[in-house]
Amino acid sequence: MGKFFGTDGIRGVVNAGLDAELAYKVGLAAAAVLAQEKQGGKPVFTIGKDTRISSDLLKGALIAGLCSAGADVLDLGTIPTPAVAWGTVDRNADAGIVISASHNPFEHNGIKIFNGQGFKLSDALEEKIEEVILNGTNKVPRKTHDQLGKVYYIAPAAADDYVDHLISTVQDDLAGLRILVDCANGAASATAPALFDRFDKLQTDCINADPDGVNINAGCGSTHMESLQAMVKAGSYDLGIAFDGDADRCLLSDENGVQIDGDQVLAVCGRALRKEGKLPGDTVVATVMSNIGLHAFAQAEGMQVLCTSVGDRNVLEQMQA
Repeated sequence: MGKFFGTDGIRGVVNAGLDAELAYKVGLAAAAVLAQEKQGGKPVFTIGKDTRISSDLLKGALIAGLCSAGADVLDLGTIPTPAVAWGTVDRNADAGIVISASHNPFEHNGIKIFNGQGFKLSDALEEKIEEVILNGTNKVPRKTHDQLGKVYYIAPAAADDYVDHLISTVQDDLAGLRILVDCANGAASATAPALFDRFDKLQTDCINADPDGVNINAGCGSTHMESLQAMVKAGSYDLGIAFDGDADRCLLSDENGVQIDGDQVLAVCGRALRKEGKLPGDTVVATVMSNIGLHAFAQAEGMQVLCTSVGDRNVLEQMQA
């Protein structure tokens, strides 16, 4: 773990550890490093953000740094973290940047960088970016004339494209189900209502989809499930879905208002994929935080569970291995 990058990018309270100056330097350094990796031509970055009051501030500083160093930017607007990863690949960009602090309170924010394949940037490239920042970004050449980077604003089309992609992965019309979706007043507010409305035989209600910059994750979303669970039971819904602030994870509630956690989701998905012959090595990858019940279930179902350190990067690397 470096000075700036932790297990999930750069995090901090805005203007108390993470500020526009640092974001500008990250933009400069990232553009310089990716230009070197590309070996010719302008690097292209996608950039997306959640709904925090500070996200526009950091986005502006990042874009200024990227364009000053000659990178082009595709501004995806407010959009879930997975949509930035997918959009980076879909638009053949060299890297993607997410401005979010996930499930943390609104005063926190963060900067996370994906590579051109939509995966977390490698440790080696993060170290190179840190090295440029620590050695002084004044050494990064500022471009002039037509070598300056351009910004292309592609929201809300980017969110629409992501919703289309998600729809394409679902083979069922979900007819007869009633679900309640908690958007956490975060990035899911930009996509979840449109996504679920596309299933005309599915009855969906959304709550906490009115972000104001400071209400993200405030008493709602996957970190505060209580109200969703109560509403699901009282309203006779079949399922409740609660996203976190940047909509890269969720927890669920069953029809009785009982929480369905990540281990249970892994168990259900793992068993379903194994029955379809789509689970390589009959293996599910979890973290060391997983419950022993998942391991017992997997063994009974003819699967194995491999555990990694906490962090989705670690899980992904084990899945690829």
